[in-house]
Amino acid sequence: MAPPPKKAFPLRIDPALFAAIERAAGADLRSANAQIEVLLREALGRRGVKVATTEAPRRGRPPKID
Repeated sequence: MAPPPKKAFPLRIDPALFAAIERAAGADLRSANAQIEVLLREALGRRGVKVATTEAPRRGRPPKID
């Protein structure tokens, strides 16, 4: 079963802040979008807010059936 689609929404952000996010994302080998998600989860975690994680889709070749 496919995971639920992600919610898309426009985000207005200061260009200097976005540039810093892009640099951090590049250092972590992530996209800017993934970096924003990581930063939001970390910030919510520090505030004690629990965020459920959805299971990532399985990647790779399916197991061989004999």
